[in-house]
Amino acid sequence: MSNILTIALTGDLVLDEPEPGHWLSGIAPALHAADIGMGHLEVPHTQCSAELQGDVPAPGAPPEHLDALARSGFDMVSLAGNHIADCGAEGIAETIARLDNLGIAHAGAGANLAMARAPAIVERRGLRVALLSYNCVGPEAAWAARGRAGCAYLRIETDDGAPVSPARKLGSMAADVPAILESDIGAARRQADFVIVALHKGIVHTPALLAPYEIPVARAAIDAGADAVAGHHAHIVRGIELYRGRPIFHGLGNGCVVTRALSPDQDHPARREWAERRKAMFGFEPDPAYELAPFHPEAVNAFIGHLAVTVDGTVVPSVIPVHVEAPGRPVLAAGERKSEIARYIERITVQGGLPPIAILPDGRIEAA
Repeated sequence: MSNILTIALTGDLVLDEPEPGHWLSGIAPALHAADIGMGHLEVPHTQCSAELQGDVPAPGAPPEHLDALARSGFDMVSLAGNHIADCGAEGIAETIARLDNLGIAHAGAGANLAMARAPAIVERRGLRVALLSYNCVGPEAAWAARGRAGCAYLRIETDDGAPVSPARKLGSMAADVPAILESDIGAARRQADFVIVALHKGIVHTPALLAPYEIPVARAAIDAGADAVAGHHAHIVRGIELYRGRPIFHGLGNGCVVTRALSPDQDHPARREWAERRKAMFGFEPDPAYELAPFHPEAVNAFIGHLAVTVDGTVVPSVIPVHVEAPGRPVLAAGERKSEIARYIERITVQGGLPPIAILPDGRIEAA
């Protein structure tokens, strides 16, 4: 069958460091080769130094670093996450303005909730692709409201009924989540031929494990009419599910994260404390060679999700294995390393409680 449209999906993007084009150059060929390149913008790109209370705040990245995204093949970004509001309404507005000037479509954050829930739409090869983006992990302070800037969200209930925050254990999706997805996906479907839902979800820095709500909320998006689901947030890849003939990438991991905000050697007290605490919480010691990406050692196994839409509307999912080289630059994997990453994804899929999959030599995903 002939492909009429291809989409490349990456996970979290944090480009604090100088020369962002260098850090993206190892994956740019795969993005340029696709009709649409898509990723998740993790932090605001702003000169604003305000800090939102409610989570360990990420620093704003230089606005001009967004230009490297456009040069590297990114056409669309999701914005709904736990850090996009860290520099307040000004940080969101400055980020969106720069994206608009660059022609990068975006969804998931805005000056109010209606704007945050609106789809981003890009047309290629006569097909219109819509992107919806939701934060599932809090904090509430980052959530948009009728008169407040922030991100779109799907409320996930904590086990004890306490307010959502990254430190709280999340159990199940709230009762209104299916209705929100049905409304928003239905509206996007009326404007587009293909709908992707991005979910900022999961348990950070932990291999394979899926939180109890992750499979139900991702499947709810497919049940509501989404053609694919792209997950991110955990900073390590998760398994892949084929549900009702549609792909769910439960965790795309790090698309490209190069930052010193996770270093224990810094002046910001909250970020310094988190850099130490997360190692004890999640039981890992970062490889010192990865000073710009001090994540779980297994996070060097990465991938780009790939979707091919055929002439009859079939969605053919595949993976493009990516190796993260020190100190944090992702590069397209080759040779034996490519096979190792494919086998790793197959393994964590089963370990995460998902049906087994097989990744073929050309990267296509099939039920095992």
